[in-house]
Amino acid sequence: MLVKKIIEAKLLQDVLKMSALSGGDINEVFYIQTSSRQYVVKCNKKDKFPAMFDKEAQGLRKLAQNGVNTPQVIEAFEQGEYQLLIIEHIESERPTGLFWKNFGIHLSNLHKSSEKYFGLIYPNYIGSLEQINEKRPSWGVFFIENRIGPLVKRAFDSKYLDRKHLRWFDGFMTAYPELVPKEKPSLLHGDLWSGNLLCGRHQLPVFIDPAIYYGHREVDIAMTHMFGGFDSSYLNYYNDIFPLEKGWEKRLDFHNLYPNLVHLALFGKSYLARIESVIRAFG
Repeated sequence: MLVKKIIEAKLLQDVLKMSALSGGDINEVFYIQTSSRQYVVKCNKKDKFPAMFDKEAQGLRKLAQNGVNTPQVIEAFEQGEYQLLIIEHIESERPTGLFWKNFGIHLSNLHKSSEKYFGLIYPNYIGSLEQINEKRPSWGVFFIENRIGPLVKRAFDSKYLDRKHLRWFDGFMTAYPELVPKEKPSLLHGDLWSGNLLCGRHQLPVFIDPAIYYGHREVDIAMTHMFGGFDSSYLNYYNDIFPLEKGWEKRLDFHNLYPNLVHLALFGKSYLARIESVIRAFG
C-alpha cells in the first residue's frame, strides 16, 4: 500500500500494523503501529484541499501552546499528489464525572487566551470548507462578514435558500451585533462537537480536528449543544473560572447558525428547517 510505504520512509521505521479508521468523506485515516510507537495518519489529495493538514497541525500546536491537550504533531507534509498528517495516537478511556470537570476547566482556560482582534492570521478549514478568518475589530462584524454572509450567499447560489431566507437573514444580521454581549476575543477550538473531543488517560480531555480562530467564546459553548454528547456538568466548572454572561442559553441558536450553514453547504437541505426556525423571527 502506497501510504504504508510513505510512512515507513518518513518515520524510518517498519509499520507492523495498519488499519483504517473512520475519517468521513474528506480523508483516509489510518492507525499505525511501529516497534516503538502508535500513530494516526491522515491522507488526502493536496490539490483538492490545499494546505489542509498544515493548517490542522498549526491549530493543534496553537491549542497545545495555550494549555489544552492535543495529540502531538509528528509531521505534516506532501508526497507526490498527496498530503499527509502524522499525529500521536491517543489511548481513550471511558469518560466519568472527572473528565467533564477537567473539560470545563480546560475549556475555560483556553477561552481566557486572547488577542487584540477577532480572526486569525491565516484561513483554515471547517470540515472540507475553507474558513475565512480575516481580522475584524468587533465580533459582530466578524460573524456577519466572515461567517454568516459568505455561507448565505453560497447557499442561495446553490438554491438551498430563496429570497425569503435572504430577507430573514438580513434582519438577523442587522440585529445580531446588539444581541451578543461585548467580550474580548477568545481562542476557540472552532468545531467543538463530541467527535472532536477524546477522553485521554487520567480522564484528561484531548482536543482534535480544530478549526481555530479568535472569536466569541459562546460559539464553542453553543457547538457543544448542537449534537449532544456533552455532560452539562462541565458548565458548572467552566463558570466557576470564567462565568458566561447572563442569557447565554438564549443565544446558542444564533451562534449555531454558522455550523448549520456549513452542514447545509456540505449535506443539503436536511439542515434547512433548523436554520429557518431561528431566522424567521427576523423577517
